[in-house]
Amino acid sequence: MEIAFTKYHGLGNDFILIDNRSDRTPMVTSAEAIQLCSRHFGIGADGVIFALPGQDGTDYSMRIFNSDGSEPEMCGNGIRCLAQFLSELEGDNAKTEYRIHTLAGAIIPKLVGNSQVRVDMGMPQLMAAQIPTTLAPAESKVVNIPLEVAGKVWQITCVSMGNPHAVTFVEDVAAIPLESIGSLFENHPVFPQRTNTEFIQVVSRNYLKMRVWERGAGITLACGTGACAAVVAGVLNDFCDRSCTVELPGGCLEIEFSEVDHKVYMTGPAQRVFTGKIS
Repeated sequence: MEIAFTKYHGLGNDFILIDNRSDRTPMVTSAEAIQLCSRHFGIGADGVIFALPGQDGTDYSMRIFNSDGSEPEMCGNGIRCLAQFLSELEGDNAKTEYRIHTLAGAIIPKLVGNSQVRVDMGMPQLMAAQIPTTLAPAESKVVNIPLEVAGKVWQITCVSMGNPHAVTFVEDVAAIPLESIGSLFENHPVFPQRTNTEFIQVVSRNYLKMRVWERGAGITLACGTGACAAVVAGVLNDFCDRSCTVELPGGCLEIEFSEVDHKVYMTGPAQRVFTGKIS
């Protein structure tokens, strides 16, 4: 059987998109996703995303397998790519706004033109039990808490955007040995479901620089949920304003942590790369 796919990327965070709207079961297994994501032996991607039938009143559902075969709750860059993909699939009947069911709840991306997508990411979850992490009591926020990794103490603020994030603020993100310490954060015992880790440099109150180690994918050029978590963490520590540009290795995202509805809104690109078929 041949399966059609489209490759998309959001700031270099790249995905294989598959039209799976006729069935709730992904056409590709997690083991096959590992092969497809291989940069040398497959298509090459940070993950495989499936457009599935909607549920609970949503237009569609989203599932994703990371490049290591694990399944995250959500992916910020990925859902922007999914919105563009759905628009392409629908053709003349395409909508500009979709309500997408994810393992992190309903997420609402809106196409705003010029390959840009604005996403209502919902409200961040801040209690230790929601992350989850054992860095603080279950019903307490995890803000500026020390954690020893690789013989150094890092000040950690934790945020869940439907998936777990550990955010630490540093003087120079370029100096962080991400290759050697990223997996140590991801697999630290204080994070029972592992974690994404963001290293943030505050350039100004409305401009942050970020490097990320993604749970299940390692170093990536961008992480949408991570950029959202970074701004939330920055606000909690009074390091930044509620509206910020977040510069990642693959480009910039515009993040707003609304003071009105307490939701996080992310705006950034989603660009089609190529199409093909796999056997």
